[in-house]
Amino acid sequence: MTGAFDDLLAANTTFASTFTGSQLTGRAARGLAVVTCMDSRIDPLGLLGLQPGDAKILRNAGARVTDDVLRTLVLAVFLLGVTRVLVMPHTDCGMAKVTDEDVHALARAHDIDTRSLEFRTVPDQDAALRHDLTRIKASPFLIEELAIGGAIYDVHTGKLQPVELP
Repeated sequence: MTGAFDDLLAANTTFASTFTGSQLTGRAARGLAVVTCMDSRIDPLGLLGLQPGDAKILRNAGARVTDDVLRTLVLAVFLLGVTRVLVMPHTDCGMAKVTDEDVHALARAHDIDTRSLEFRTVPDQDAALRHDLTRIKASPFLIEELAIGGAIYDVHTGKLQPVELP
């Protein structure tokens, strides 16, 4: 693994020389899991006042609660000390600017057939967030006591706008 990753390997050498995280256990010290987008403008630990080891961070395009996110939340709850989940999409999200068909067309332009994939684009962020919160709450695989919250992160101001379920 060289060439395209040399800068990352060099940065890791520097990081490892002062690494102090060996005492962390892998459990969520603050009992929190955060489902957020893969957008590189989001620093979930920093914007929530957290430190490494405080929370489980689950990231995907659009911060969607997919089957894999539910699977991961089950593991986080029963194995890693998670007692609360924050679902946190964000403003100016690329997933809110395209449709699944748009993405399929982009791939087709490269002779790649993506019709077997569901991209879960987000035409209405508020509705998608409420749907995903309800999906967690209704999951038969998670405990009723699990605290579930949602908020939209504004990438231009750094502020969270809470979204409540009825």
